[in-house]
Amino acid sequence: MDIGLAIKYAKQGNKITRTGWNGTGMYVVLMPELYLPPYSSIDTIRKVNDRTAKHIGDDTPLDSQPYFAMFTSSKQWQPGWLPSQADLLADDYFIVD
Repeated sequence: MDIGLAIKYAKQGNKITRTGWNGTGMYVVLMPELYLPPYSSIDTIRKVNDRTAKHIGDDTPLDSQPYFAMFTSSKQWQPGWLPSQADLLADDYFIVD
C-alpha cells in the first residue's frame, strides 16, 4: 500500500512498516495526544514527571499533540518520525500484526 493508506491505518491504531526498510522489526505508530497535569499538582495518578518538568516547568501541564514514533531495529523508540522522499513515494507499506 502507499503512504496515504498506511497513514489511514496508523490513525486507526495500527502499526505500519515497509519491506524497503533495512532493519528487522521496525515499525511506525501514531502516538495519540496526551495531556498531563503539572508536576506540582497533588492528588493525581498520572502527571508530568520530573524529567519533563525540568524542561517545561514544575507548574506547567504537558499538552502533547499527536506524533509518529518509530520502533527501531535496535528495539528503541524514536519519537518524531518523518518520512523520507523514498518513504513518501513507496508502495510497499503493510500493517504489522
